[in-house]
Amino acid sequence: MKAGLQESFLLSASLQHNVSWFKQQLGDSADIVYRQIEVGCYPDTNQVALFYIEGIVQSDIVNEHILQPLFLTQENGAYWEQDLCFHDLLYQAITVVELILSKNGAEALSALLSGSTVILADGYDEAIIAGTSGWEKRAIDEPQTQTVVRGPKESFTEDIRTNTSLLRRKIRSADLRLIPLQIGRYSRTEVIVAYIQGIADEQIVQQALSRLQAIDTDAVLESGPLEEYLEDSTYSPFPTIMNSERPDAVAAGMLEGQFAIIVEGTPFVLLAPVTFFNFLHSSEDYYQRYDIATFIRLIRYMSFLISMFLPSLYIAITTFHQEMLPTTLLISIAAQREGVPFPGLVEAFLMEITFEVLREAGVRMPRVIGSAISIVGALVLGQAAVQAGLVSAAMIIIVSFTAISNFVTPALNMAIAARLIRFGLMILAGTLGLFGIMAGCMAILIHLASLRSFGLPYLTPIAPLDLEKLKDTILRVPKWLARKRPFSTKNPVREQPYKKPSIHKRNS
Repeated sequence: MKAGLQESFLLSASLQHNVSWFKQQLGDSADIVYRQIEVGCYPDTNQVALFYIEGIVQSDIVNEHILQPLFLTQENGAYWEQDLCFHDLLYQAITVVELILSKNGAEALSALLSGSTVILADGYDEAIIAGTSGWEKRAIDEPQTQTVVRGPKESFTEDIRTNTSLLRRKIRSADLRLIPLQIGRYSRTEVIVAYIQGIADEQIVQQALSRLQAIDTDAVLESGPLEEYLEDSTYSPFPTIMNSERPDAVAAGMLEGQFAIIVEGTPFVLLAPVTFFNFLHSSEDYYQRYDIATFIRLIRYMSFLISMFLPSLYIAITTFHQEMLPTTLLISIAAQREGVPFPGLVEAFLMEITFEVLREAGVRMPRVIGSAISIVGALVLGQAAVQAGLVSAAMIIIVSFTAISNFVTPALNMAIAARLIRFGLMILAGTLGLFGIMAGCMAILIHLASLRSFGLPYLTPIAPLDLEKLKDTILRVPKWLARKRPFSTKNPVREQPYKKPSIHKRNS
């Protein structure tokens, strides 16, 4: 056990000594409930102490299955006689399903802080730990950030048990493994590593567990900080761990050979290992026909490239390579830029930063007025900037289309990476023109080829090339043709050869 709780404390047979230790550890917290009662019949009564924390336990379970049975022992001494031991109280009186005996006070204290009820008895050096945890939680709702037109409409919540139950409903197999951990000296956050035995690579799972167990920090309040500890390349703008609030997406990833990390207190579950192409796929790709899904996926790839390169291409062409434009278009752009006091690079930076500010303001404002402020602010500021001669109308179109294309990317962290790289490419385009963009493209490709996600090459299956796995990368072939899993090395085949039964044709 890490700092924040005493390493170990062996309980003694003295009830007062044990109670004093618990009170010393807990202090005078207002939510700590302590009660001392007598059980059994005179003269064989015995003192029993009970601890629980109000607000994180189910009070009805404590009252009906612990306190009430203990009070009944005053009417029926058979529950507590001198020839009976503490275990008899455990199995005869208390009717809670989850019961554990422990001689370690620190273990009992940790369970108490997680919502369990701890029962101590005079003359016994063991504590009963009763599973009574329960608190108010948000109901299962529709995903807020990863919506689909066709597909399940449920999302994870902040309660880890609800999240594991959602996965169990999707994967009803005995091979589903849920490995619990606790991370954080003070938060003691419950973390579960989930994978399917026989599909996931056991070495990768063990590597993830080793990285998680090596984390020594004060608190983990969300799954985001765990990404920084787990990812292979800390300083890369490209994410190497995916997050999702959709149970169907996480279950599908685990069936492909990935493992999931579920963190108490957040609806976002981590998935790894991943490739670059996973961030441009959507759950809906597999709920639509393969031809429709392929078309939408191609639009998604094109939009991602537009969101990264369009402003830099506009800057390079209008600044250094005007001969690439048709004469009519060149005259139109030149007429719009007449009177604009800034070069193309400064003009683009001014509008891009303005749009980023509007986007961030729309996120932080109350929902009732956030969208209205964003739309009105963009329209008013854009129109006023053009009329004032600060920017050209063409630049407004370029920035707006770039922003819209950025929203097409399903994964927010990949969309943010494109936004960051866009500014670097704009600087290269404003200084070196198309040659700068080409140099930037080469640097990005080299960087992508060097990335790993738990040892998996980031550009798999293009580099290294795997023709079988290309069936579900940029295009999507019919489901029965994609027979290989993209991640698993232990059980690579997910589909057996399928032959459609012949249809009997009826004579007219």
